Amino acid sequence: MAAIGGTMTGQTLITLALLVPAIGAFLIWATSRNPNVRETTTLVTASVLFAIVLAILDRVIDGQELATGAFPVVPGVEIRFEVEPLGMLFACVASGLWIVNSVYSIGYMRGNKEPRQTPFYVCFAIALASTMGVAFAANLFTLFLFYEALTLSTYPLVAHKGDDAARAGGRTYLLVLLGTSTVLLLPAIIATAFIAGTLDFVPGGIFTGKADKLTLMFVLVLFMFGIGKAALMPFHKWLPAAMVAPTPVSALLHAVAVVKAGVFTVSKVIIYVFGLNLLSETGAGEWLVFVAAFSLVMASVIALTKDNLKARLAYSTVSQLAYVVLGASFANAMGLIGSGMHIAMHAAGKITLFFCAGAIYVATKKTEVSDMAGIGRVMPVTMFAFLIGSLSIIGLPPLGGTWSKWFIAAGAVDSGHLFVIGVLIVSSLLNIAYLMPVVVRGYLHPPSDLAAGARARVKEAPYPCVLACSVTALLCVVLFFQAGAIEELLKGAVSQAGPLLAGGVP
Repeated sequence: MAAIGGTMTGQTLITLALLVPAIGAFLIWATSRNPNVRETTTLVTASVLFAIVLAILDRVIDGQELATGAFPVVPGVEIRFEVEPLGMLFACVASGLWIVNSVYSIGYMRGNKEPRQTPFYVCFAIALASTMGVAFAANLFTLFLFYEALTLSTYPLVAHKGDDAARAGGRTYLLVLLGTSTVLLLPAIIATAFIAGTLDFVPGGIFTGKADKLTLMFVLVLFMFGIGKAALMPFHKWLPAAMVAPTPVSALLHAVAVVKAGVFTVSKVIIYVFGLNLLSETGAGEWLVFVAAFSLVMASVIALTKDNLKARLAYSTVSQLAYVVLGASFANAMGLIGSGMHIAMHAAGKITLFFCAGAIYVATKKTEVSDMAGIGRVMPVTMFAFLIGSLSIIGLPPLGGTWSKWFIAAGAVDSGHLFVIGVLIVSSLLNIAYLMPVVVRGYLHPPSDLAAGARARVKEAPYPCVLACSVTALLCVVLFFQAGAIEELLKGAVSQAGPLLAGGVP
């Protein structure tokens, strides 16, 4: 990456990370008359963004501090960007998977003959620009602006099909996300400005010595439920409603960018607004452990009841997001590392499952689990990728999900919340219960439309879909062996949070 970022300042690299997808959106629109050029533009834009993000990562690993100058809006309120380890991880995940998702989208959108493909790719690029803004925001005001931009830019993607179901899903999407952010999140930010006197993200937090426990609890409640993209129950309905969107939208934006923007913001607020030490000492976040544990289990139970595969995966996502919130709520080093690691591990596993669900739909038009008998014989590559993604979500080695769950469990022990170990075990068993029947039905049951004694004919989805499924499934394996690199990056966030707490990593 030295060839890309070697002569550029940190400010230039951050600015490019924000501008490249925005410029790409314009170029995609400008080339709409030629689908091949339009989609090539999408792939080039995604690749250039990822290269820029990797160049920024190189600087972060070298210990450099990257930030932009401030753009004042009103006195005391400014737009500013700064790179820290947690945001760096989020940016890498979102930008890297955009490339794979773009390849998948080409096969899905063409194979399914979807309408309005140019607006689809344009909104995708704008959403990734918003995601970069969330990842690199240096204060709550900047984060809020791009958080809202992400909601607005993804609404057309949710309502893409234009039918009654899509419009209803889009309304729920906007109502919940805009409602929580304006009624709860915005007041939390305003309260923070009055109490702390600043909106900046500061290592160790900004509330120390400025608020009592009751006030801290109240503001934390506003933040946690105001960050609707984290899908904590009962503010989770937008996510299943958004499954009316085309599968590439479900895959990247609702398995990676949108939902991960939510749990990333939760972690960012806990680390850089409240501070791990303050929450640990006051116990102001104790209630969040129980809320996250409840969401984790209850969403998995609901997933068991869903026959529609995307709906089942949507409630699985609600549950998996609660893992990230749970790890952060422990307010200790191990929990924080597990929380951040799960952003990457779940992204790889869940995008694989959504890719597979979409591939099955393109090839067979089947959407219900009960109709998927023999799919593993008809679509062997797709179903094997689904198996790999499922095992990673469950948390079995040698797949990435193993490590994030292990760190979260260690965080529970360090914080004295031993009951969480039981919650994690129950959750993993529920993961098996709602994911493995898809695999068993696909491999062990004969296709329902197959004549007696006949052999199933392989009929995979278009090549780009199969390629994308295979790449993300392989990523689940790679992340198991590269978890140490993610841990080292996240240790930087832990060290910024203040002195390591008891039970912290060395």
